[in-house]
Amino acid sequence: MSSQQGQSGHSSQVSEPASQSMPDSFEDVFDLPILSLKTPLATPHTALNQGAPLQASDTLPQGFKRRIAHLDMDAFYASVELLRYPQLKGLPVVIGGGKKSLAQQLKGADPSAWNAQTPLNDFPQLKNYLGRGVITTATYAARHFGVGSAMGLMKAAQLCPQAYLLPVDFDQYRHYSKEFKEIILQICPVMQNTGVDEVYLDFTHVPGGQRENGLSMAKLIQRSIFQGTGLTCSIGVAPNKLLAKMASEFNKPNGISILLEEDLQSKIWPLACKKVNGIGPKASEKLSALGILSLGDLAKQTLDRLTTSFGPNYGAWLYAVARGQDDRALETHSEPVSMSRETTFERDLLAAQDKKELGAIFTRLCEQVSADLQRKNVMGKTVGVKIKFDNFKTITRDQTLSLPVDQAGDIRHAAAQCLKRIDLGRRFRLLGVRVSSLEPKDPLKPSGYQPNRLPIQGSLLQEP
Repeated sequence: MSSQQGQSGHSSQVSEPASQSMPDSFEDVFDLPILSLKTPLATPHTALNQGAPLQASDTLPQGFKRRIAHLDMDAFYASVELLRYPQLKGLPVVIGGGKKSLAQQLKGADPSAWNAQTPLNDFPQLKNYLGRGVITTATYAARHFGVGSAMGLMKAAQLCPQAYLLPVDFDQYRHYSKEFKEIILQICPVMQNTGVDEVYLDFTHVPGGQRENGLSMAKLIQRSIFQGTGLTCSIGVAPNKLLAKMASEFNKPNGISILLEEDLQSKIWPLACKKVNGIGPKASEKLSALGILSLGDLAKQTLDRLTTSFGPNYGAWLYAVARGQDDRALETHSEPVSMSRETTFERDLLAAQDKKELGAIFTRLCEQVSADLQRKNVMGKTVGVKIKFDNFKTITRDQTLSLPVDQAGDIRHAAAQCLKRIDLGRRFRLLGVRVSSLEPKDPLKPSGYQPNRLPIQGSLLQEP
Protein backbone atom coordinates (compact mmCIF):
# COMPACT_ATOMS: atom_id res chain seq x y z
CA MET A 1 0.00 0.00 0.00
CA SER A 2 2.93 2.24 -0.67
CA SER A 3 1.57 4.95 -2.91
CA GLN A 4 -2.14 4.86 -2.17
CA GLN A 5 -2.00 6.58 1.25
CA GLY A 6 -3.37 3.39 2.74
CA GLN A 7 -6.93 4.24 1.71
CA SER A 8 -7.63 1.64 -0.91
CA GLY A 9 -7.57 -1.14 1.66
CA HIS A 10 -7.60 -1.58 5.39
CA SER A 11 -5.65 -4.70 6.24
CA SER A 12 -3.18 -4.05 9.04
CA GLN A 13 0.41 -5.18 9.01
CA VAL A 14 1.13 -6.56 12.47
CA SER A 15 4.53 -7.42 13.83
CA GLU A 16 4.17 -10.64 15.76
CA PRO A 17 5.24 -10.66 19.42
CA ALA A 18 8.29 -12.66 20.34
CA SER A 19 7.49 -16.17 21.56
CA GLN A 20 9.92 -16.31 24.49
CA SER A 21 8.49 -16.20 28.02
CA MET A 22 7.81 -12.94 29.82
CA PRO A 23 10.12 -11.72 32.62
CA ASP A 24 8.79 -11.99 36.17
CA SER A 25 8.24 -8.26 36.60
CA PHE A 26 8.32 -5.10 34.54
CA GLU A 27 11.32 -3.80 36.50
CA ASP A 28 13.40 -6.75 35.27
CA VAL A 29 12.53 -6.27 31.63
CA PHE A 30 15.30 -4.06 30.36
CA ASP A 31 18.12 -5.41 32.51
CA LEU A 32 17.65 -9.06 31.56
CA PRO A 33 18.51 -8.73 27.84
CA ILE A 34 21.65 -6.79 28.68
CA LEU A 35 22.90 -9.32 31.23
CA SER A 36 22.10 -12.25 28.96
CA LEU A 37 24.04 -11.07 25.91
CA LYS A 38 26.74 -13.40 24.63
CA THR A 39 29.15 -10.46 24.71
CA PRO A 40 28.91 -9.18 28.31
CA LEU A 41 28.21 -5.49 28.74
CA ALA A 42 29.03 -3.27 31.65
CA THR A 43 26.81 -3.92 34.66
CA PRO A 44 24.06 -1.28 34.82
CA HIS A 45 24.78 1.53 37.24
CA THR A 46 23.41 0.77 40.70
CA ALA A 47 21.59 4.09 41.06
CA LEU A 48 19.57 3.55 37.89
CA ASN A 49 19.20 -0.20 38.29
CA GLN A 50 17.63 0.22 41.71
CA GLY A 51 15.69 3.36 40.85
CA ALA A 52 11.93 3.80 41.05
CA PRO A 53 10.02 1.50 38.69
CA LEU A 54 7.62 2.77 36.07
CA GLN A 55 4.76 4.72 37.58
CA ALA A 56 2.08 2.30 36.47
CA SER A 57 3.84 -0.88 37.64
CA ASP A 58 2.95 -0.52 41.33
CA THR A 59 -0.76 -0.12 40.63
CA LEU A 60 -1.33 -2.69 37.88
CA PRO A 61 -3.73 -5.52 38.73
CA GLN A 62 -2.46 -9.09 38.73
CA GLY A 63 -1.47 -10.14 35.21
CA PHE A 64 -1.77 -6.64 33.72
CA LYS A 65 1.00 -5.05 31.70
CA ARG A 66 1.42 -1.39 30.92
CA ARG A 67 0.12 -0.89 27.37
CA ILE A 68 0.86 2.53 25.87
CA ALA A 69 0.03 3.29 22.24
CA HIS A 70 1.28 5.97 19.87
CA LEU A 71 -1.10 6.71 17.00
CA ASP A 72 0.18 8.60 13.98
CA MET A 73 -2.10 9.52 11.07
CA ASP A 74 -0.65 8.51 7.71
CA ALA A 75 0.53 11.54 5.67
CA PHE A 76 -2.31 13.41 7.34
CA TYR A 77 -2.55 16.65 5.35
CA ALA A 78 -2.08 14.84 2.05
CA SER A 79 -4.61 12.17 2.99
CA VAL A 80 -7.21 14.81 3.84
CA GLU A 81 -6.65 16.40 0.44
CA LEU A 82 -7.08 13.03 -1.26
CA LEU A 83 -10.51 12.73 0.33
CA ARG A 84 -11.47 15.88 -1.58
CA TYR A 85 -9.62 14.93 -4.76
CA PRO A 86 -9.76 11.11 -5.05
CA GLN A 87 -8.59 11.37 -8.67
CA LEU A 88 -5.09 12.10 -7.25
CA LYS A 89 -4.85 8.87 -5.24
CA GLY A 90 -1.72 6.90 -5.97
CA LEU A 91 -0.05 9.88 -7.66
CA PRO A 92 2.79 12.05 -6.33
CA VAL A 93 1.17 15.04 -4.60
CA VAL A 94 2.84 17.87 -2.68
CA ILE A 95 1.09 20.22 -0.23
CA GLY A 96 2.59 23.69 0.16
CA GLY A 97 1.78 27.38 0.01
CA GLY A 98 -1.61 29.05 0.22
CA LYS A 99 -4.42 29.39 -2.33
CA LYS A 100 -3.58 33.01 -3.08
CA SER A 101 0.17 32.44 -3.55
CA LEU A 102 -0.50 29.37 -5.65
CA ALA A 103 -2.82 31.30 -7.95
CA GLN A 104 -0.21 34.05 -8.30
CA GLN A 105 2.70 31.72 -9.02
CA LEU A 106 0.84 29.32 -11.28
CA LYS A 107 -1.08 31.49 -13.70
CA GLY A 108 -4.52 30.11 -14.41
CA ALA A 109 -4.65 27.94 -11.27
CA ASP A 110 -7.89 28.46 -9.35
CA PRO A 111 -7.93 26.18 -6.27
CA SER A 112 -11.41 27.38 -5.26
CA ALA A 113 -12.85 25.79 -8.42
CA TRP A 114 -11.39 22.32 -7.85
CA ASN A 115 -13.55 19.38 -6.80
CA ALA A 116 -13.70 15.58 -7.02
CA GLN A 117 -14.51 15.78 -10.74
CA THR A 118 -11.70 18.16 -11.73
CA PRO A 119 -9.61 16.65 -14.56
CA LEU A 120 -5.98 15.92 -13.73
CA ASN A 121 -4.82 18.40 -16.35
CA ASP A 122 -6.43 21.23 -14.36
CA PHE A 123 -4.23 20.61 -11.30
CA PRO A 124 -0.87 22.46 -11.34
CA GLN A 125 2.35 20.46 -11.34
CA LEU A 126 5.65 21.25 -9.65
CA LYS A 127 7.44 21.61 -12.97
CA ASN A 128 5.61 24.91 -13.50
CA TYR A 129 6.34 26.36 -10.06
CA LEU A 130 8.75 29.31 -9.73
CA GLY A 131 7.98 30.60 -6.21
CA ARG A 132 9.73 30.54 -2.84
CA GLY A 133 7.36 28.29 -0.92
CA VAL A 134 8.24 25.17 1.05
CA ILE A 135 6.60 21.76 1.30
CA THR A 136 4.31 21.14 4.24
CA THR A 137 3.88 17.45 3.44
CA ALA A 138 3.76 15.02 0.53
CA THR A 139 2.07 11.76 -0.34
CA TYR A 140 4.02 8.52 -0.06
CA ALA A 141 4.17 8.36 -3.86
CA ALA A 142 6.01 11.71 -3.89
CA ARG A 143 8.30 10.69 -1.04
CA HIS A 144 9.66 7.87 -3.18
CA PHE A 145 11.37 10.57 -5.25
CA GLY A 146 13.11 12.08 -2.22
CA VAL A 147 10.55 14.83 -1.72
CA GLY A 148 9.83 15.66 1.92
CA SER A 149 8.52 18.17 4.46
CA ALA A 150 10.29 21.56 4.79
CA MET A 151 11.95 21.14 1.38
CA GLY A 152 11.77 24.10 -0.96
CA LEU A 153 9.21 23.65 -3.73
CA MET A 154 11.79 24.60 -6.35
CA LYS A 155 14.11 21.81 -5.20
CA ALA A 156 11.18 19.39 -5.09
CA ALA A 157 10.37 20.38 -8.68
CA GLN A 158 13.80 19.11 -9.72
CA LEU A 159 13.29 15.77 -7.95
CA CYS A 160 9.70 15.17 -8.97
CA PRO A 161 8.49 17.65 -11.62
CA GLN A 162 5.40 15.56 -12.36
CA ALA A 163 4.07 15.92 -8.78
CA TYR A 164 0.78 17.76 -8.41
CA LEU A 165 0.79 20.82 -6.15
CA LEU A 166 -2.06 21.61 -3.74
CA PRO A 167 -2.37 24.55 -1.33
CA VAL A 168 -2.39 24.12 2.45
CA ASP A 169 -5.83 24.21 4.10
CA PHE A 170 -5.32 24.26 7.87
CA ASP A 171 -9.01 24.72 8.62
CA GLN A 172 -9.76 21.43 6.91
CA TYR A 173 -6.92 19.65 8.71
CA ARG A 174 -8.08 20.94 12.10
CA HIS A 175 -11.58 19.69 11.30
CA TYR A 176 -10.40 16.16 10.58
CA SER A 177 -8.03 16.25 13.55
CA LYS A 178 -10.97 16.92 15.83
CA GLU A 179 -12.99 14.20 14.10
CA PHE A 180 -10.49 11.38 14.53
CA LYS A 181 -9.69 12.33 18.13
CA GLU A 182 -13.37 12.31 19.08
CA ILE A 183 -13.63 8.82 17.61
CA ILE A 184 -10.65 7.68 19.68
CA LEU A 185 -12.04 9.11 22.93
CA GLN A 186 -15.21 7.06 22.52
CA ILE A 187 -13.04 3.93 22.69
CA CYS A 188 -10.05 4.93 24.83
CA PRO A 189 -10.62 7.89 27.19
CA VAL A 190 -6.97 8.23 28.33
CA MET A 191 -5.38 10.28 25.54
CA GLN A 192 -2.47 12.73 25.31
CA ASN A 193 -2.88 15.15 22.43
CA THR A 194 0.59 15.76 20.98
CA GLY A 195 -0.23 17.38 17.65
CA VAL A 196 -2.76 17.78 14.90
CA ASP A 197 -2.05 14.25 13.59
CA GLU A 198 -0.79 12.17 16.52
CA VAL A 199 -1.74 11.11 20.05
CA TYR A 200 -0.60 8.83 22.85
CA LEU A 201 -3.11 6.43 24.39
CA ASP A 202 -3.09 4.33 27.56
CA PHE A 203 -4.80 0.99 26.98
CA THR A 204 -3.73 -0.46 30.35
CA HIS A 205 -7.00 -0.16 32.27
CA VAL A 206 -9.40 0.20 29.32
CA PRO A 207 -11.71 -2.83 28.95
CA GLY A 208 -10.13 -5.00 26.26
CA GLY A 209 -6.88 -3.05 26.33
CA GLN A 210 -4.86 -6.05 27.56
CA ARG A 211 -6.27 -8.44 24.95
CA GLU A 212 -3.56 -9.70 22.57
CA ASN A 213 -1.16 -7.25 24.24
CA GLY A 214 -3.20 -4.30 22.94
CA LEU A 215 -3.62 -5.55 19.38
CA SER A 216 -7.41 -5.90 19.61
CA MET A 217 -7.83 -2.35 20.88
CA ALA A 218 -5.47 -0.96 18.23
CA LYS A 219 -7.41 -2.75 15.46
CA LEU A 220 -10.70 -1.38 16.79
CA ILE A 221 -9.41 2.20 16.88
CA GLN A 222 -7.78 1.94 13.46
CA ARG A 223 -10.95 0.51 11.91
CA SER A 224 -13.21 3.06 13.60
CA ILE A 225 -11.12 6.01 12.37
CA PHE A 226 -11.18 4.68 8.83
CA GLN A 227 -14.93 4.08 8.88
CA GLY A 228 -15.61 7.49 10.41
CA THR A 229 -13.26 9.64 8.35
CA GLY A 230 -11.85 7.61 5.46
CA LEU A 231 -8.34 8.20 6.85
CA THR A 232 -5.76 5.62 7.88
CA CYS A 233 -3.31 5.63 10.76
CA SER A 234 -0.39 3.61 12.09
CA ILE A 235 -0.26 2.48 15.72
CA GLY A 236 2.56 1.23 17.92
CA VAL A 237 1.76 -0.45 21.25
CA ALA A 238 4.51 -0.92 23.83
CA PRO A 239 5.24 -0.70 27.57
CA ASN A 240 5.91 3.07 27.43
CA LYS A 241 5.78 6.22 25.32
CA LEU A 242 9.38 5.98 24.12
CA LEU A 243 8.95 2.51 22.62
CA ALA A 244 5.39 3.11 21.42
CA LYS A 245 6.47 6.08 19.28
CA MET A 246 9.27 4.04 17.74
CA ALA A 247 6.92 1.10 17.12
CA SER A 248 4.39 3.29 15.29
CA GLU A 249 7.01 3.80 12.55
CA PHE A 250 7.62 0.09 11.97
CA ASN A 251 4.71 -0.65 9.62
CA LYS A 252 3.64 2.63 8.01
CA PRO A 253 1.25 3.25 6.41
CA ASN A 254 -1.88 1.66 7.88
CA GLY A 255 0.02 -0.72 10.14
CA ILE A 256 0.00 -1.92 13.74
CA SER A 257 3.12 -2.98 15.64
CA ILE A 258 3.06 -4.69 19.02
CA LEU A 259 6.31 -4.33 20.94
CA LEU A 260 6.89 -6.43 24.04
CA GLU A 261 9.58 -6.06 26.65
CA GLU A 262 11.59 -8.99 25.32
CA ASP A 263 11.66 -7.47 21.83
CA LEU A 264 14.14 -4.79 22.88
CA GLN A 265 17.25 -6.62 21.71
CA SER A 266 15.86 -7.85 18.37
CA LYS A 267 13.77 -4.85 17.28
CA ILE A 268 15.13 -1.76 19.01
CA TRP A 269 18.87 -2.26 19.38
CA PRO A 270 19.52 -2.61 15.60
CA LEU A 271 18.03 0.85 14.98
CA ALA A 272 20.14 3.97 14.49
CA CYS A 273 20.32 6.24 17.52
CA LYS A 274 18.68 9.08 15.56
CA LYS A 275 15.45 7.04 15.46
CA VAL A 276 14.83 8.08 19.07
CA ASN A 277 12.83 11.26 19.51
CA GLY A 278 15.26 13.46 21.45
CA ILE A 279 18.50 12.35 19.76
CA GLY A 280 18.99 15.11 17.21
CA PRO A 281 21.63 15.70 14.52
CA LYS A 282 24.25 17.15 16.90
CA ALA A 283 23.90 14.34 19.43
CA SER A 284 23.93 11.75 16.62
CA GLU A 285 27.12 13.25 15.24
CA LYS A 286 28.78 13.15 18.65
CA LEU A 287 27.64 9.57 19.25
CA SER A 288 29.03 8.56 15.85
CA ALA A 289 32.38 10.15 16.73
CA LEU A 290 32.42 7.91 19.81
CA GLY A 291 31.73 4.84 17.66
CA ILE A 292 28.11 4.61 18.82
CA LEU A 293 25.95 4.10 15.74
CA SER A 294 23.05 1.94 16.88
CA LEU A 295 20.97 1.71 20.04
CA GLY A 296 22.67 -1.61 20.65
CA ASP A 297 26.01 0.23 20.63
CA LEU A 298 24.52 2.75 23.04
CA ALA A 299 23.41 -0.03 25.39
CA LYS A 300 27.02 -1.21 25.69
CA GLN A 301 28.16 2.11 27.16
CA THR A 302 28.65 2.65 30.85
CA LEU A 303 26.73 5.35 32.62
CA ASP A 304 29.99 7.06 33.56
CA ARG A 305 31.12 7.31 29.93
CA LEU A 306 27.80 8.76 28.77
CA THR A 307 27.53 11.31 31.57
CA THR A 308 31.16 12.34 31.03
CA SER A 309 30.56 12.85 27.31
CA PHE A 310 27.04 14.33 27.42
CA GLY A 311 26.56 15.72 30.92
CA PRO A 312 24.76 14.18 33.91
CA ASN A 313 21.17 14.67 32.73
CA TYR A 314 21.37 13.91 29.01
CA GLY A 315 23.91 11.15 29.60
CA ALA A 316 21.64 9.42 32.14
CA TRP A 317 18.73 9.80 29.72
CA LEU A 318 20.72 8.16 26.90
CA TYR A 319 21.63 5.32 29.25
CA ALA A 320 17.96 4.74 30.06
CA VAL A 321 16.84 5.10 26.44
CA ALA A 322 19.15 2.31 25.29
CA ARG A 323 17.42 0.05 27.82
CA GLY A 324 13.96 1.13 26.69
CA GLN A 325 13.21 2.77 30.02
CA ASP A 326 10.66 5.56 30.12
CA ASP A 327 8.48 6.31 33.14
CA ARG A 328 6.58 9.29 31.73
CA ALA A 329 2.86 9.28 32.30
CA LEU A 330 0.42 10.53 29.69
CA GLU A 331 -0.34 14.23 29.98
CA THR A 332 -4.06 14.31 29.39
CA HIS A 333 -4.46 18.01 30.17
CA SER A 334 -1.81 20.17 28.52
CA GLU A 335 -1.87 23.90 27.87
CA PRO A 336 -0.23 25.62 24.89
CA VAL A 337 3.22 27.02 25.67
CA SER A 338 3.17 29.68 22.96
CA MET A 339 1.33 30.92 19.91
CA SER A 340 3.19 31.96 16.78
CA ARG A 341 2.65 32.76 13.12
CA GLU A 342 5.27 33.21 10.43
CA THR A 343 5.42 33.54 6.68
CA THR A 344 8.06 33.06 3.99
CA PHE A 345 7.92 35.77 1.30
CA GLU A 346 7.67 35.06 -2.40
CA ARG A 347 10.75 37.29 -2.84
CA ASP A 348 13.32 38.71 -0.42
CA LEU A 349 12.13 42.03 1.04
CA LEU A 350 14.04 45.06 2.29
CA ALA A 351 12.54 47.14 5.09
CA ALA A 352 13.70 50.45 3.59
CA GLN A 353 11.96 49.98 0.26
CA ASP A 354 9.19 47.47 0.99
CA LYS A 355 7.66 49.24 4.00
CA LYS A 356 4.06 49.07 2.84
CA GLU A 357 4.15 45.36 1.95
CA LEU A 358 6.05 44.41 5.11
CA GLY A 359 3.74 46.51 7.25
CA ALA A 360 0.70 44.69 5.92
CA ILE A 361 2.33 41.29 6.47
CA PHE A 362 3.45 42.27 9.96
CA THR A 363 -0.06 43.43 10.87
CA ARG A 364 -1.65 40.27 9.51
CA LEU A 365 0.69 38.05 11.55
CA CYS A 366 -0.15 39.97 14.72
CA GLU A 367 -3.86 39.68 13.99
CA GLN A 368 -3.53 35.94 13.39
CA VAL A 369 -1.65 35.39 16.66
CA SER A 370 -4.27 37.49 18.46
CA ALA A 371 -7.07 35.35 16.99
CA ASP A 372 -5.24 32.16 18.04
CA LEU A 373 -4.86 33.45 21.61
CA GLN A 374 -8.49 34.46 21.88
CA ARG A 375 -9.67 31.16 20.43
CA LYS A 376 -7.71 29.35 23.17
CA ASN A 377 -8.83 31.91 25.78
CA VAL A 378 -5.25 32.67 26.85
CA MET A 379 -3.02 35.75 27.05
CA GLY A 380 0.78 36.05 27.01
CA LYS A 381 3.38 38.25 28.66
CA THR A 382 6.28 37.66 26.27
CA VAL A 383 6.13 38.93 22.69
CA GLY A 384 8.82 38.10 20.17
CA VAL A 385 9.75 38.30 16.50
CA LYS A 386 11.71 36.08 14.14
CA ILE A 387 13.61 37.18 11.03
CA LYS A 388 15.33 34.91 8.49
CA PHE A 389 17.68 36.85 6.22
CA ASP A 390 18.51 36.07 2.60
CA ASN A 391 21.68 34.30 3.78
CA PHE A 392 19.40 32.01 5.87
CA LYS A 393 20.69 33.43 9.16
CA THR A 394 17.86 33.52 11.69
CA ILE A 395 17.55 36.11 14.48
CA THR A 396 14.92 36.28 17.23
CA ARG A 397 14.17 39.03 19.72
CA ASP A 398 11.55 39.17 22.47
CA GLN A 399 10.47 41.24 25.43
CA THR A 400 8.44 40.45 28.55
CA LEU A 401 5.63 42.85 29.39
CA SER A 402 4.27 43.84 32.78
CA LEU A 403 0.79 42.58 31.88
CA PRO A 404 -0.36 39.81 29.52
CA VAL A 405 -1.79 40.71 26.11
CA ASP A 406 -4.03 39.13 23.51
CA GLN A 407 -5.06 42.08 21.32
CA ALA A 408 -3.51 42.59 17.87
CA GLY A 409 -2.62 46.22 18.59
CA ASP A 410 -0.83 45.33 21.81
CA ILE A 411 1.06 42.50 20.14
CA ARG A 412 2.05 44.69 17.20
CA HIS A 413 3.32 47.46 19.46
CA ALA A 414 5.50 45.09 21.50
CA ALA A 415 6.70 43.19 18.42
CA ALA A 416 7.72 46.46 16.76
CA GLN A 417 9.89 47.24 19.79
CA CYS A 418 11.60 43.88 19.26
CA LEU A 419 12.19 44.64 15.57
CA LYS A 420 13.99 47.85 16.52
CA ARG A 421 16.67 45.69 18.11
CA ILE A 422 17.43 43.98 14.77
CA ASP A 423 19.48 45.51 11.97
CA LEU A 424 17.03 45.46 9.06
CA GLY A 425 19.49 46.79 6.52
CA ARG A 426 19.67 43.40 4.81
CA ARG A 427 16.98 41.68 2.75
CA PHE A 428 15.07 38.98 4.54
CA ARG A 429 12.86 36.08 3.46
CA LEU A 430 10.81 35.23 6.55
CA LEU A 431 9.03 37.16 9.28
CA GLY A 432 7.39 35.68 12.36
CA VAL A 433 5.55 36.89 15.46
CA ARG A 434 5.23 34.91 18.69
CA VAL A 435 3.52 35.31 22.07
CA SER A 436 4.61 33.07 24.94
CA SER A 437 4.48 32.88 28.77
CA LEU A 438 0.79 32.10 28.34
CA GLU A 439 -1.81 32.10 31.08
CA PRO A 440 -5.60 31.66 31.18
CA LYS A 441 -7.43 34.84 30.29
CA ASP A 442 -8.82 36.77 33.23
CA PRO A 443 -11.73 38.95 32.06
CA LEU A 444 -11.07 41.36 34.95
CA LYS A 445 -7.38 41.83 34.13
CA PRO A 446 -6.47 44.75 31.82
CA SER A 447 -4.19 44.20 28.85
CA GLY A 448 -0.60 45.42 28.84
CA TYR A 449 -1.27 48.51 26.72
CA GLN A 450 -4.24 50.50 25.50
CA PRO A 451 -5.13 48.82 22.21
CA ASN A 452 -7.68 51.45 21.23
CA ARG A 453 -4.94 54.05 20.75
CA LEU A 454 -2.62 51.79 18.73
CA PRO A 455 -2.77 51.79 14.92
CA ILE A 456 -3.37 48.35 13.47
CA GLN A 457 -2.33 49.43 9.97
CA GLY A 458 1.00 51.06 9.21
CA SER A 459 4.61 50.48 8.30
CA LEU A 460 6.76 47.80 9.86
CA LEU A 461 8.07 49.92 12.72
CA GLN A 462 5.37 52.58 12.97
CA GLU A 463 4.71 53.84 16.48
CA PRO A 464 1.43 55.20 17.87
